[in-house]
Amino acid sequence: MNTHASISSARPGAASWWSHILATLQLGIPLIGAQLAQLGIHTTDVVIVGQLGAQSLAAMVLAGQFFFTIFIFGSGFSIAVVPMVAQAYGRGDVVSVCRSIRMGMWVSIAYTLMTAPLFFHAETILLALGQKPEVAALAAHYVMIVQFGLLPALLFAVLRALVSATGRAGIILYVTLAVLVMNAVLAYALVLGHFGLPALGMTGAAIVAVTVQWASFLFMVAYIETREETRRYELFVRFWRPDWHALWDVVHLGLPISVTVLAEVSLFAAASLLMGKIGTVELAAHGIALQLTSIAFMLPLGLSQAATVRIGLAHGRGNYPDLMRAAITVLGIASLISIAGGVLFYMMPRELSGAFINAHTPDAAAVLDFAVPLVVIAGIFQLVDGLQAIASGLLRGLKDARVPMLLALIAYWPVGFFLAWFIAFPMGYGGIGIWIGFLIGLFTASVMLCLRFFQKVRFEMKTARG
Repeated sequence: MNTHASISSARPGAASWWSHILATLQLGIPLIGAQLAQLGIHTTDVVIVGQLGAQSLAAMVLAGQFFFTIFIFGSGFSIAVVPMVAQAYGRGDVVSVCRSIRMGMWVSIAYTLMTAPLFFHAETILLALGQKPEVAALAAHYVMIVQFGLLPALLFAVLRALVSATGRAGIILYVTLAVLVMNAVLAYALVLGHFGLPALGMTGAAIVAVTVQWASFLFMVAYIETREETRRYELFVRFWRPDWHALWDVVHLGLPISVTVLAEVSLFAAASLLMGKIGTVELAAHGIALQLTSIAFMLPLGLSQAATVRIGLAHGRGNYPDLMRAAITVLGIASLISIAGGVLFYMMPRELSGAFINAHTPDAAAVLDFAVPLVVIAGIFQLVDGLQAIASGLLRGLKDARVPMLLALIAYWPVGFFLAWFIAFPMGYGGIGIWIGFLIGLFTASVMLCLRFFQKVRFEMKTARG
């Protein structure tokens, strides 16, 4: 294996704006599609398990949040592999690509082993958090099985770095779509008992979740090992051999990313708790607005992943004109998408909200009346939320995570959460105040992170010029 094989040729200047737009879309569209398909998998599970009754659905939601919290923190280490691989690929360093992927998988394995006790004590943890005993027991039974899907989920996320950096992100979409269909068929069969199979309820749902996670990982391994362009990295040859420098890089870069992602996820959980203090109708309306925002967020989230790769490739080549054009391009595309979504939210708030509630239920009208202004605010919200996601992706492409972590924590909690509470309760604006507070917090994050990116690039350009 050549240490510095020529993987991609360096360019002396910036490529055309049109080529940047095409490259961003070619990478971003499959990643956006994969995010939407992943959301579809979760939605399918909720709909099917919901047929079992309110208790099973509540346990599913509780167990899903438990698993997701552990997964999302571990995914920070997988995310860290993306810029490491992109930069190494950009400078033509085959060995570093391989070592980064391997050590990313090592960290994923270690993290899975370290978090195993949390799954085994899930019921105790959920009871300590004040959950109802019967729901906690059902949720704990589910996570005891679904924990075996954590490792393949994290490994799949690591392998995404290789196919994304090498321009083969389409396979991520194809695998996720295949798994979406597999999940729907298996869940329908094993949870509800169709096609001659027993109805296993929540146990069936857990078995299906583990099955599709392993299927995703194995599909990706099969793709990598059967394509000469990716097989050349020999990811599983001498897999046992450590590279302590690469391992440290994954942990050093991944830990602040994990903290940042968890801080954002916990912020939205806190929003639901604040809204729940106001009332049931308000919480239901908040859930509708949040679901619409979550769907819209899949677009900038996919683009942020593309941004990390694009910036990492340009940074690895040392091509700052290309790097700046790549950054401006992805920011522009994300802004246009978010503005279009915001206009849609502003024009059709009641129609969009109505898709998530049965109009014949007693509280439907009240929920919709409260949801409409929240959805209008959500239209502005998705613009600033999208920009902060893109800015985070750009900074990760530079392998810059510690300062962005501090900036994001300040924006999310001392600014966002405090203002949400203050505007909602002391100022008396209720649920709308919560959304306004978070809107200001995310706006603060987007401004600070964008400034951090352009200041850091400007500093590196001056240093490079000597």
